Amino acid sequence: MTAMQKLYLLVPLAPLAGAIIAGLFGKAIGRRATHTVTILGMVVCLIASFLVYRDVMGGNIFNGPVYTWLVSGNIRFEIGFLIDPLSATMMMVVSFVSLMVHIYTIGYMADDPGYQRFFSYISLFTFSMLMLVMSNNFLQLFFGWEAVGLVSYLLIGFWYTRPTAIYANLKAFLVNRVGDFGFLLGIALVLMYFGTLDYAAVFAGAGRLAGNSIELFPGVSWSLMTVICILLFIGAMGKSAQFPLHVWLPDSMEGPTPISALIHAATMVTAGIFMVARMSPLFELSETALSFVLVIGAITAFFMALIATVQYDIKRVVAYSTLSQLGYMTMALGASAYSAAIFHLFTHAFFKAVLFLGAGSVIIAMHHQQDMRKMGGLAKYMPITYMTVLIGALANAGLPPFAGFFSKETIVEALHHATVPGAGFAYALAVAGVFVGGFYSFRLVFYAFHGKERFADAHHPDVKAADAEAKAAAHQDDHAHDDHAHGHDHHAPHESPAVVWVPLVLLAIPSVCAGWLIGSFVYGNYFGSSITVHPSHTAMATLAQAFHGVIGMMTHALGTLPFWLAVAGAGTAWFLYILRPELPAKLRHRWGVVVTILMEKYGLDRFNDWFFAGGARALGTGLWKGGDIAVIDNVMVNGSARLVGWFASVVRQLQSGYIYHYAFAMIIGVLLLLTLAYSG
Repeated sequence: MTAMQKLYLLVPLAPLAGAIIAGLFGKAIGRRATHTVTILGMVVCLIASFLVYRDVMGGNIFNGPVYTWLVSGNIRFEIGFLIDPLSATMMMVVSFVSLMVHIYTIGYMADDPGYQRFFSYISLFTFSMLMLVMSNNFLQLFFGWEAVGLVSYLLIGFWYTRPTAIYANLKAFLVNRVGDFGFLLGIALVLMYFGTLDYAAVFAGAGRLAGNSIELFPGVSWSLMTVICILLFIGAMGKSAQFPLHVWLPDSMEGPTPISALIHAATMVTAGIFMVARMSPLFELSETALSFVLVIGAITAFFMALIATVQYDIKRVVAYSTLSQLGYMTMALGASAYSAAIFHLFTHAFFKAVLFLGAGSVIIAMHHQQDMRKMGGLAKYMPITYMTVLIGALANAGLPPFAGFFSKETIVEALHHATVPGAGFAYALAVAGVFVGGFYSFRLVFYAFHGKERFADAHHPDVKAADAEAKAAAHQDDHAHDDHAHGHDHHAPHESPAVVWVPLVLLAIPSVCAGWLIGSFVYGNYFGSSITVHPSHTAMATLAQAFHGVIGMMTHALGTLPFWLAVAGAGTAWFLYILRPELPAKLRHRWGVVVTILMEKYGLDRFNDWFFAGGARALGTGLWKGGDIAVIDNVMVNGSARLVGWFASVVRQLQSGYIYHYAFAMIIGVLLLLTLAYSG
């Protein structure tokens, strides 16, 4: 094994070692040693990732096995690494954001009794994601895929004494199982038709099987590649929270804020985006699959953004923002703009981590209050948090020169030039979503950091409404370290400690300037052979011809519709929450039906509870009463006992105990025998 291959192993094993030490020996070594060893593991991971990235950018790509798990016939099940520009970029993003979250956690979880357990979980989460992005075969991909799902279950339900947290992590687990079932079926089809799970062999043979068909139902023929790609994407719909498998992600806010940032910014939810980009040689052979991806992404991007506009919980606003941004990435994948999708993943990791960790900083200052109706005017109390959140909001809204502008603008333009069926529909929703994104981003900033200070005003209408909702939901909350209010005394908030705001500043820097790398990242040959685009899909090639540098892109944007829609969204938020703060309540009352639909999240949660959860309970009740009680208990168990009892009662009539009865029966028997003998 070469020195560089040892370095590859060091990247995932460093956080794994930290997770094991913190998980098994955390109580013995104490809090300081626990966070020291896990952060040290992440520092080693980040340095190793940087060295690997530099080596890959120098032209050195590795693809090979590390360990053979088992051999069955001609099929080898291996642990192996594919280190190329795509995986090296993901390694850098995951390790950097995870390190920032580890440092931030020292301040955020300082008073939590599960301190050591939390550090163990987030290090294990990072290990799982790194194994996923570094994999060179479907077996290891599936291992990392399921591992991030398992650890997310543990983290979302970290405060396990809260019923809402237990409900949220169970919901996340079950919804992801739906997606993972499709994902597993897709992998099974790959193994069945290709005879291998190795990426390189599958991609090399994809063209040969592109014309093959498969009958899912007798007489109905489907393209094999379409079925494989759609099944794999169903897995991505679960992990990357695409409609209708998005319902778990907003509820994941029940976990502590650091894990909200880790799940939503750089790890779990981006796994599906990365997977589709990695599988581009397969997806490019099925226009039907690309259309499916495109339409699902468009629905998610626009309709989830609308829900963010009516949320009051500061973390849920950012959560629905994540859903919308993931929709943009998914649309880019469907338009064969894979480089734009990964670039948006790259920029989004920074500004979304800023928004989540900034929200957490506000929650700390507000004594675990998350309702924006009890905030206002925080900018002067928390200047560093305010500036970083403002940068995150500007990037999230897609305004130049911030990072999100370059990646989002590229996706919208790619949709405009795409020829995949459904591209027109996706483009319309993407453009409309730009206005909504600008609105909800600055609604958060203006509502929480500007305007009247509502945290000390018990008579303010917004505070009264918030208190009424809090009382209605109070019975659901029994955890002392909840991210929600618990009747704390009101006094002036203050800036968070350095261990909280330093990661915010370090993440805010790339939130400003990461987009400036667009020239080499998107329009250069950055990804090389990592991504395949069919010659007929010319959207990105068309954009490359029109690209004239970062300054030129910003100048050109001044005359485009998306830019002015983003500005209009921000301006609308300013008008409603700064200039005329009494208007939102009137508009909510006037548009009550629409607001109710959005507050109810289009009724999907209620439908799932009624149809799937209720159906499962009804089926279980039916099997219990009809199967267990009626058939097994009453027929098979008690029925056989009753049959034996009846037979015994009949036979008992012949056992009277009188000798003359028995003598009479014997005489009759002898007569019958004689009769039979002589009649024969």
